[in-house]
Amino acid sequence: MDTDPARPAPGPDDIQPTANETLDRFLTGTITVLPFLGLILVGWQLWDDALSWSDIVVFAIVYPICGLGITVGFHRLLTHRAFKTKPWLRFTFAAMGSMAIEGPVISWVADHRKHHAFSDQPGDPHSPHVDHGHGLRGALRGLFHAHVGWLFIHTDRANKERYAPDLMKDPVVAYVDRTFFIWVLIGLLLPFLLGWAIGGTLLAGLTGLLWGGLMRMLILHHVTYSINSLCHFFGRRDYPTDDESRNLAWLAPFSFGESWHNNHHAFPTSAHHGLRWWEVDISALVIRGLEKVGLAWDVQRPSAERMAAKAQSH
Repeated sequence: MDTDPARPAPGPDDIQPTANETLDRFLTGTITVLPFLGLILVGWQLWDDALSWSDIVVFAIVYPICGLGITVGFHRLLTHRAFKTKPWLRFTFAAMGSMAIEGPVISWVADHRKHHAFSDQPGDPHSPHVDHGHGLRGALRGLFHAHVGWLFIHTDRANKERYAPDLMKDPVVAYVDRTFFIWVLIGLLLPFLLGWAIGGTLLAGLTGLLWGGLMRMLILHHVTYSINSLCHFFGRRDYPTDDESRNLAWLAPFSFGESWHNNHHAFPTSAHHGLRWWEVDISALVIRGLEKVGLAWDVQRPSAERMAAKAQSH
């Protein structure tokens, strides 16, 4: 993809120094590989007819808790400030997103803000289109980098002091960021306790951990990663943007509306990513519900006139 000369070039101040790259890569690799190992146990469950209804219930509870923590909390509330809410709810969403184990909240937000600043240009932490070569091989390399490879590279990670100074000064968010590993442990303890409570046995607790822990991580992580990779490569472009963001309808239910990604890049501060009645956006429904009961306000939505004008400039 050609570089846009109108955009500023990334500089050394854009990059976050990493204290221990080896440890960071080890932890990232562990979180990436462990859920795949859990698939072996899931295969045994299915083969031995040992899958319990309690496992499905645990997954159905924990997946949206962690997923909405990322989509409503990390992304729409904290990254783009698409709405305002009370400190206790800001804390709750930040904690829920941290339980998803996609990294500490301030680092996550900083990386995503940098992605928007340099989307599909040099400096974008996870573009599938920059410096990956041409043809099928280049496309596959780019998709792998955007999906998971970028997590192991530190040369484009966002400097938190530059991209998230507001959150570093926010005592609520800064506390959740500092205590990240506590929320990771809670995110694993919760499905174990739910499985034990619902199934009534220690084994049900362990299989609850398998489904609400490892399988939830596997699916939610790769749904999130697919926004970075697939949604910058495949799908429909309803609005002109200076990047390759695209809408991918089939991914919307699993991503709680995040895969209306071209819509999002066209209107980054909008609390709604699904902009048409048929564009499923569970996160937007949650925000609308919070607004109805007075827990969300200053909710950002593009006007019909603004959307029409943007579409006509395509």
